[in-house]
Amino acid sequence: MYDYRYEPHRLIFMIDNKSFFASCEALRLGLNPMMVPLVVLSRPEAGKSALVMAASPVAKSKYGLKNVMRAKDLPSRQEAPDLMIVQPHMSLYIEKSMAVREIFRKYAADEDIYVYSIDEAMIDMTASWKLFGDDPYLVARKIQKDIHDELGLYTTCGIGENPLLAKLAMDLSAKHRKSMIAYWHYIDVPDTIWQVKQLEDVWSINTRTARRLERLGIHNMYQLAHSDPAVLHKEFGLLGDQLFAISWGVDRSIIKERRPHGKSCGNSQILDRDYLDQRQIEIVIEELADQVASRIRAKGLLAGQVRLEVGYSYLEEERGFTKQVKITPTDVSKDLVDYLWRIFRQNWQGQAVRQLGVSCGYLTPATAIQLDLFISPEAAEKKRRFDQIVDQIRNKYGFVSLVRAASLLPGATAIRRSRLIGGHQA
Repeated sequence: MYDYRYEPHRLIFMIDNKSFFASCEALRLGLNPMMVPLVVLSRPEAGKSALVMAASPVAKSKYGLKNVMRAKDLPSRQEAPDLMIVQPHMSLYIEKSMAVREIFRKYAADEDIYVYSIDEAMIDMTASWKLFGDDPYLVARKIQKDIHDELGLYTTCGIGENPLLAKLAMDLSAKHRKSMIAYWHYIDVPDTIWQVKQLEDVWSINTRTARRLERLGIHNMYQLAHSDPAVLHKEFGLLGDQLFAISWGVDRSIIKERRPHGKSCGNSQILDRDYLDQRQIEIVIEELADQVASRIRAKGLLAGQVRLEVGYSYLEEERGFTKQVKITPTDVSKDLVDYLWRIFRQNWQGQAVRQLGVSCGYLTPATAIQLDLFISPEAAEKKRRFDQIVDQIRNKYGFVSLVRAASLLPGATAIRRSRLIGGHQA
């Protein structure tokens, strides 16, 4: 056995909001997320080629539905008379995700919280868990209960001695337990990781990597753990070293060290599927930028730099790109969005996008309105005042309140409603 004495022994919670998009939609309609058969369908105007972004647990179990399937594969109305089909509301998902993060902050310091995606986050509870109970299971249960009582969402929680073990415990065990909680230790590796028969079931091993491993005679995690590390390194390089470490449950990363340094403010999102439609991608960029702009305005800051990170699907040969540009200091949402769209359009060549990140840097106090030679001071002040009013409404009634209000405007076209709320499509 591997000697784990010198590995980090921490307490990491990996928490996932169960069927997040579908659950948010069920709650929006006043329904129980765990009891209603529901699917979230992107681009309904695309007809049978539209994609299923998310399916509720009942939709999966009752009708065998999966995420990222085509609308043409859904059962007919006669076959599934109770199946609800709804459009996505990205603003709602971001609002709920931020509310979940606020609950996490009750249990751990900001530097110990790492947002993995819009519906998943890691929390290093090493320094704080004993403040909330005598057993990690009970503390995890408290967090689950807080999220359910405040937001109506159900969550799964993987607990591990490092981030990798917590992630695998959540993916491979917690999701199948009634408690929706699983705790994996180093000592459990032979009974947990090594028992995985399908390589693709393990986080970070995709179909292409699994096929390359199978050509080496490695068909499951036990064989991977007992293969020659030198052979893996020769075949995969650093990825081979990582695969071998995963098979033994080794991960030396510390969550607080993953956080970016420097004075900046940002948000990122791992998408639920590969996005190829330019407008859809730009809507997500806009949502992220609007969130970040709202945060820097609340802090009384101006951004002198914008940064866009775009990660491609693993099916693409390229990994993506990261670009940043210096800008005239501003906190105006539309200005920041325009800069980010420009970066995206100059660098994207139609690849499948899976991850997006937006951040604002060179933050300075908004002590005075910055002069822009291309816009009158009156117009600049009007845009700033508009954003301030929007922030006030959202702070009082919720981030998606304007989306809901705009959808009710008499005679308003979709484009007019979008412009009214800064580009957010209801």
